[in-house]
Amino acid sequence: QVQLVESRGGLVQAGGSLRLSCAASGSTFSINAMGWYRQAPGKQRELVARITSGGSTNYVDSVKGRFTLSRDNAKNTVYLQMNSLKPEDTAVYYCNADVTLIGLPGSYDFWGQGTQVTVSS
Repeated sequence: QVQLVESRGGLVQAGGSLRLSCAASGSTFSINAMGWYRQAPGKQRELVARITSGGSTNYVDSVKGRFTLSRDNAKNTVYLQMNSLKPEDTAVYYCNADVTLIGLPGSYDFWGQGTQVTVSS
């Protein structure tokens, strides 16, 4: 009932920048929290950045000071600005949204299909 449309990732040299976007659409819903996870080959999926409806943000330590998560509430869209990229940032990045669906109890978790970000040395 909720689709997450992610922008394409890309290939960037170390030290470069890239911006990812994720837009939530579908039937009537409200967003409780939204953010980005990533998964490198052979690694566990980890939270990169997350923002709640109240505006609270959380970043994994390895990206603090380099990545910035922002939102456009009117468009149900979040943006992940990634600066000073490192080869260690190479991963598939997944958008995630925790939403409340109108007419249904509780909250639900939705995921984007993932987009590849590759940082070369």
